[in-house]
Amino acid sequence: MIRVAWNEMYAHSLPEGHRFPMIKYELLPQQLVYEGTLNWDNFFSPEEISEEMILRVHDATYWKRLKNLELSRREQRVSGFPHSKELIKRERCIAKGTIDCTHHAMECGVALNIAGGTHHAFTNRAEGFCLLNDQALASQYLLDNKLANRILIVDLDVHQGNGTAEIFENEGRVFTFSMHGEKNYPLKKMKSDRDIDLPDNTTDDNYLKLLKQNLEELVEKVNPDFVFYQCGVDILDGDKLGRMQVSIDGCKKRDEMVLTKFRDLEIPVVCSMGGGYSKEIRVIVEAHANTFRTARFLYD
Repeated sequence: MIRVAWNEMYAHSLPEGHRFPMIKYELLPQQLVYEGTLNWDNFFSPEEISEEMILRVHDATYWKRLKNLELSRREQRVSGFPHSKELIKRERCIAKGTIDCTHHAMECGVALNIAGGTHHAFTNRAEGFCLLNDQALASQYLLDNKLANRILIVDLDVHQGNGTAEIFENEGRVFTFSMHGEKNYPLKKMKSDRDIDLPDNTTDDNYLKLLKQNLEELVEKVNPDFVFYQCGVDILDGDKLGRMQVSIDGCKKRDEMVLTKFRDLEIPVVCSMGGGYSKEIRVIVEAHANTFRTARFLYD
């Protein structure tokens, strides 16, 4: 049975003024259950990640200042949120959800986190709605516990996974692949192990052709035994922060391509949802729901 990490804090601990589009964390599980793609037995509620695990990736001084709400107003603005105890707890639950998903993925091939994909969180700072880097923390957990030897992070959010690239710049066991908007945030890109810079207004055909080519090459080059998939839907045409022209169908085909590839190779995959900022919440929810529908179709 496919397992999905979801905690009610994902939606209900966000500051005022940040409910849209973050309300997707409340609406998405409801939609998936309503339509019958999942039932409530598929979901589990993660606890908070331990400080010991956090410190395997994040700088001790940064973590101390973050948890004690000591970051400056400017640092909080850069992070995207005004900070609170509830927000920090939310981030810890999201990160633990991705870690817990690794075990479920090893059992049935795939597991998904309703939130996560916090790829702008660096070792020592927060950026872009990302305070703790869930996929980096989960990757380190697998390495520390000898549950994986070669990890591939496939980051298909429209924004480069700059924090993830920085965290693993000297870690040969984790290969970071980011396919993102060349002129989009962040203005200053970090160096992933492989970066594909897409021009504004990239359409379905070009996007999917590039992705197919790179997935085939990376499977051969990296030979991963575990995959993390950051499946942001901010590549959609009309996304307020995206600048791409990928259709909902194209976004679904992207998910099908990634998940089919690693299912056929019997490599476990953990999906984190990443960004999505379309003007209508129904578009965001529908695009994210397609990821879960695809996973259910392919793995159940």
